[in-house]
Amino acid sequence: MTETKPKIIRYLDAGPGSETGEKFSRDERGILKKINDKIAGSVTLDNLMNFLFEETSAIFPCDRIGLAFVEEDGKRIVCNWVAARYSPLLLDEGYSEELARTSLKQVVEKGTPRIISDLRTYLTEHPNSLTTSLLVREGVNSSMTCPLSVEGRRVGVIFRSSRQPDAYNDHHVRLHMEIAERLGQVIEKAYSIEQLAAAKSAYLEMLGFVSHELKNPLSSIIMDGHALAKGYLGDLSEAQTKKVEAIMRKAEFLHGLVKEYLDLARIEVGELRIGARNGIDFVDDIIAPAMEMMKHVISERGMQLDLDVPDVGVEVECDPSLLKIVITNLLSNAVKYGKEGGDIVLTAHKTENNLVVSVWNEGPGFSEKDQTRLFRKFTRLHVPELFKQKGTGVGLYTTWRIINLHGGRIWARSEQGLWAEFSFRIPQPLSRPPA
Repeated sequence: MTETKPKIIRYLDAGPGSETGEKFSRDERGILKKINDKIAGSVTLDNLMNFLFEETSAIFPCDRIGLAFVEEDGKRIVCNWVAARYSPLLLDEGYSEELARTSLKQVVEKGTPRIISDLRTYLTEHPNSLTTSLLVREGVNSSMTCPLSVEGRRVGVIFRSSRQPDAYNDHHVRLHMEIAERLGQVIEKAYSIEQLAAAKSAYLEMLGFVSHELKNPLSSIIMDGHALAKGYLGDLSEAQTKKVEAIMRKAEFLHGLVKEYLDLARIEVGELRIGARNGIDFVDDIIAPAMEMMKHVISERGMQLDLDVPDVGVEVECDPSLLKIVITNLLSNAVKYGKEGGDIVLTAHKTENNLVVSVWNEGPGFSEKDQTRLFRKFTRLHVPELFKQKGTGVGLYTTWRIINLHGGRIWARSEQGLWAEFSFRIPQPLSRPPA
């Protein structure tokens, strides 16, 4: 008789045990009561999740527990809390992915719990899953994921993971859903409070950054202007030319800084709209103006920009003003964080269904762990070589939003210490999400 091979991944139509008639043991009922008592008190998200991790260890196989919330109008899933009985953690707080590109989409949208019984086998079947790859490298072998709901709204998911394969069964899911039912509202409330505090802190930091960075260049411009106006340098000599060039560099820096925050402001108030047109020459109408804006700073850092684009014009459907922001931001990123005197390569080609563009640069790059943090607002990577350069963590976030408006995708890869590459593709013709 042939034995049926168990499914590696299963989605279960399982509600809380109290609704399905599930019978829980005395120990399980006792822990559920403890959770109810804990929820009745005023707790922070961190305290509640630590309590949950420790108190439920006797009734669940669990070497790792995590909490992730849906953000960016349902487009992104972000890991906000993680604890484990081992180290190091490769998939840690701050990790994020576009929800539509993950198997969590069904968990969130349909509210169906999920069990993966063998992550190593799952990874061989889904080799491009970065989350699975990181978990397997941590030694995790099986996982259970349950939706977190508040009054019918799915706000996130709770993960439990084990280093043993086949660690979870249907009873574990129903018990976990019973706990999630109790936790939903209090977790969302605690999370919202923390988000408000973080947002306030980030915006205050942004205002301080802008004030400081604008003050010094403006002061220098005023002083240089006075020097020229009062004739201290006489006619336009070589020294005067250098001074004017210095003024221009400072003005360009100021312009770029203000522009980033204006783009961000448009996003924050919902004014960033796509005005796509057909027949846009991608090289002449987008790449060339962006290169013109960046050629001075590229030259200043002694870098070489190489183009790998078709000789014949590439006509695309896009919003040219927004894609100029994208190309300028990616080139600026390559110049700012690339190796001084190093190479930059801008590649663009059009396939039957997509426009594909990448910007590669020599430089310190970034780690695999930092890869998914790149496109989040105000995020800067903790790489010593990168922190030497001034930055806001705004440009790549704006770039991600613009590519998303075009119905496309942007990603990054790197070999740390050698190079970094940012790539995007947008469909041709556009298949934009509804406004």
